[in-house]
Amino acid sequence: MQPSDPVQTLRGLGPKKAEALTNLNITTLDDLMHHFPRTYQDRREVKPIAQMGPDETGLIVARVIRSRTNYYRGRGKQSLRLDIADESGGMQILFFQARYLLKYFQEGEEYAFFGKVTQGRYGLQMVHPEFCPAADREEGIVPIYPLTQGITQRDMLNWQKAIRSLYGQIEDHLPEDLREKNGLLGLAQALEEIHFPQGGETFVKARSRLIFDEFFLLQTGIMTIRSKTGARKGAAFERTDAAEEYISALPFALTFAQRRCADEILADLAGERVMNRLVQGDVGSGKTAVAEIAIYAAVRSGYQAVMMAPTEILARQHYDGISRAFAPFGIRVGFLSGSCGAAEKRQILEDLASGDIQVLVGTHALIQPEVQFSRLGLVITDEQHRFGVDQRIRLQQKGEDPNILVMTATPIPRTLAVILYGDLDISVIDEMPPGRKPVKTYALDVSQREKCYEFVEKELAAGHQAYVVTPLIDTSDALEIRSAQETAEELKERFSGAGPHGAYRVGLLHGSMKTSEKDQVMEAFGRGDIDLLVATVVIEVGINVPTATVMVIENSERFGLAQMHQLRGRVGRGDRQSWCFLIRDGGGEIAEERAAIMASSSDGFAIAEEDLRLRGPGDLFGTRQHGLPALHMADLVRNRDVLAMAREEAKALTEADPALSLPEHRLLKEKLENMFGEELTLAL
Repeated sequence: MQPSDPVQTLRGLGPKKAEALTNLNITTLDDLMHHFPRTYQDRREVKPIAQMGPDETGLIVARVIRSRTNYYRGRGKQSLRLDIADESGGMQILFFQARYLLKYFQEGEEYAFFGKVTQGRYGLQMVHPEFCPAADREEGIVPIYPLTQGITQRDMLNWQKAIRSLYGQIEDHLPEDLREKNGLLGLAQALEEIHFPQGGETFVKARSRLIFDEFFLLQTGIMTIRSKTGARKGAAFERTDAAEEYISALPFALTFAQRRCADEILADLAGERVMNRLVQGDVGSGKTAVAEIAIYAAVRSGYQAVMMAPTEILARQHYDGISRAFAPFGIRVGFLSGSCGAAEKRQILEDLASGDIQVLVGTHALIQPEVQFSRLGLVITDEQHRFGVDQRIRLQQKGEDPNILVMTATPIPRTLAVILYGDLDISVIDEMPPGRKPVKTYALDVSQREKCYEFVEKELAAGHQAYVVTPLIDTSDALEIRSAQETAEELKERFSGAGPHGAYRVGLLHGSMKTSEKDQVMEAFGRGDIDLLVATVVIEVGINVPTATVMVIENSERFGLAQMHQLRGRVGRGDRQSWCFLIRDGGGEIAEERAAIMASSSDGFAIAEEDLRLRGPGDLFGTRQHGLPALHMADLVRNRDVLAMAREEAKALTEADPALSLPEHRLLKEKLENMFGEELTLAL
């Protein structure tokens, strides 16, 4: 076996398991050995039940005395309750949604249970502990891995044991002098200790090495890409001063933040280096107006501009607004998407190639080979994380080093923005236009759900519209949460005949629908033909509906802070007061804290920082969204000292060897090319 071999090289790992592993981004044995535990459990000592008290976590080995099931909540879900005992005493084990366990536990047999003890109605209990037959229990410090459906902890442990011998075959990508300077363990030793921990100082050093690795590789890759991008000469706009004509003609005054952002962009466009700037700001902060200023400068300088949006609805929204804004200036704006007819598309392509169309707005249809510009000087992508890296590159290649402007309404924590984009090329619109009313947000528990919908009904009766968002499309036996389909049916029944002119119209929108179906639903909602739209997070980036005044988020405990803030941004788009209700059904202290933060703040950047703090290690706020490698072990908050060290080392290395051409950097270069793909290859 070699680290580069596919996972199916392992004995007993068949096609189904291999396919499931792709959900964890694991396709090779090297990926598997870099799939790190999310936590560890100390199972070195079996505790007698009599010595376990409330809030204690530990391992017990006990015999099942009695097993019984019951239905609950009137929804056809089965729970399983076990009475267990060892020589010292007894307790109960409780599982919800336990249909898959009904035949697993046998009375009289002995099992190992690991979990937290709580005080239940009938005495001490463990709810949803980890379990296995007593004879199969793992001893020592046991790693617990992130999983996906179809993969068990037992699978992961067995596979790591099977590839343990490969750790020593991996060549370390960190240069030896860098490891020695910073006191870092070798990669093989770090992997051994992280998957098969012995505890103590060596384990701490192993974590430090792997945390440094993630930060260092991310920083080195980004700095390499940025240095090459920033060194290229771009299309220098000679008439950036013409932008003042457009600004003075706007029917509103720019906010201070918009003006600052526009000035930063215009300064970039007037320079010789290609612009590569991110504009981030909350929904409704006025990013589009700033983009229009840049487009106007491009056109008046003799260049064309293109704007790509992730959905046809959003692209058409941009097209309508930009067309209206530029009509008085004689600037022609075109639209291109997959829904355009053959004759319409042919005419658009001809006019674009001839330069008659000066601004083109559309979806990913813009990257098709037949789309050719006469003189492309400015590329704008909206909600960039919705596109793949290759799609963005292909659009940029339609011009000769065009200037790049990226817009996002997803607030990125300042801590993370420094990592993703460095200290340059970031513009932040951190101010809302005057007169915009903050959305009033209330955190509710599930017992207050009926009152919430009574309020929704009052808003609908006033001629307003509402969103209801759920985590799932359809009902799942594995999760006791509301689905979009189930909620839509319930609300159709609830609001049938309720309106002043008959039944309120309830629509359904989810990601499994065809694009044309989704567009039809969103257009109907935008026209006011749907009063209440039940949806999944597909509406996170959606159409501007000023008459929508209520956002209800069901099972809010299933959503992160940043996602809830994005959803909340769907309302409050007009001059009416708007509301957001977070209905929580469990989720513990973290879910309660998230809801409290949402209720107390409307500042997207502050919320993003809190989201980062609460998430802890993992795919931290959008590294995947930006097409960058995810952080699995490193934590931007807890590991700030390692981050600073890694950043300095990455800066020193890329300044000394920008192309990573030295022999001692060969393995590092290969590692980065595998991680970053085409974007890094083009930069090098």
